[in-house]
Amino acid sequence: MLAGRRIILGVTGGIAAYKAVLLCRMLVDAGAHVTPVMTESAQKFVGKATFDALASEPVRTSIFDDLDPIPHTTLGQTADLVVVAPATARSIGSYASGISDDLLTAILVATRAPVVICPAMHTEMWEHPAVQDNLETLRSRGVTVVAPEEGRLAGGDLGSGRLAEPEKVFEVITELLTNGDFNGRRVVVTAGGTREAIDPVRYVGNRSTGKQGYAIAEAALARGAEVTLISTVDLEAPLGVDLVSVESASEMHEAVLERADADVIVMAAAVADFRPLDVSDSKIKKDGGPPKLVLEATVDILSDLGSSKLPGQVVVGFAAETDELVAHASAKLERKNVDVIVANDVSAPEVGFAHETNEVTILEADGCLRHVSLRSKREIADEVLDTVAQILAR
Repeated sequence: MLAGRRIILGVTGGIAAYKAVLLCRMLVDAGAHVTPVMTESAQKFVGKATFDALASEPVRTSIFDDLDPIPHTTLGQTADLVVVAPATARSIGSYASGISDDLLTAILVATRAPVVICPAMHTEMWEHPAVQDNLETLRSRGVTVVAPEEGRLAGGDLGSGRLAEPEKVFEVITELLTNGDFNGRRVVVTAGGTREAIDPVRYVGNRSTGKQGYAIAEAALARGAEVTLISTVDLEAPLGVDLVSVESASEMHEAVLERADADVIVMAAAVADFRPLDVSDSKIKKDGGPPKLVLEATVDILSDLGSSKLPGQVVVGFAAETDELVAHASAKLERKNVDVIVANDVSAPEVGFAHETNEVTILEADGCLRHVSLRSKREIADEVLDTVAQILAR
């Protein structure tokens, strides 16, 4: 149901923090990758070890006690949703005012993902005008507020302010994450560099790590798509993605054509342009001297897709260049008859192969061109999918 979705579960300091344990378990059981973030006061109500055991990764508690030098930015950028349950009056006020005085509020200010706030506090606090004003501010900014319920509160009082039941919060999260702009769409993504055999040991290859393709698959899944990832690399695929492992250009060609009726095909893989004409059945020994390699062209998967493109289908190609980026990408866009080319200058610092970041220019068949500055590959993935979504809508 929530397979592959990356959810940050923020827990603040209130007696209702014990309910977040059940919510965590429900999210993990539904296939979500849950990162718990606890405030200092939350740890006085529920032990950190409880979430360590139940969540997808250990609890984060501080900006400074982390291997990542900017954990709030990293977590905020990679999250599909942030939920705070329970959310105290203090945390709500800080978020509404843009005050980032701990890891959780820093993530809330840094993220562009949907945010769900689940208030829990005593009735008098819940009804205070300042709290209601802060909540109205957050609602006006697109934050989803799951109102508290009436019932027994700490100290035995009865009234409004009781944290909504985990089942209700889970239902809200599920609705937000399963109503994406790719809902019901079938998306095929290729990733990694192909390997063209010289002999059983050696091959002709390239520097692609597959990270951008995997980021696109993860982003498409988070936006509601049914995703098939055709990959040449040994990376862990997002939970919920149908992974197809291949090695050579011909194997990738066969795997793509078998799924060529998808709504969207994103050819993020670096497919080799050439392969050895003759492949040795046994390892070539070096005492015989360097072998003479005669190369032949590999099958052109993108051209095949472009020439047989179905009505309403969107085909996206990638162009890794080192010079004249836009000119080469424009020529490829026209030559291959595809809808979008995502071009990057792999000679630029922190761009392309083996990096966690990328910088691209997105060219569309109708002449639109958009530059996307250096950012994480997951953010680049969403920029590419934003373009695809606009084309699908047209």
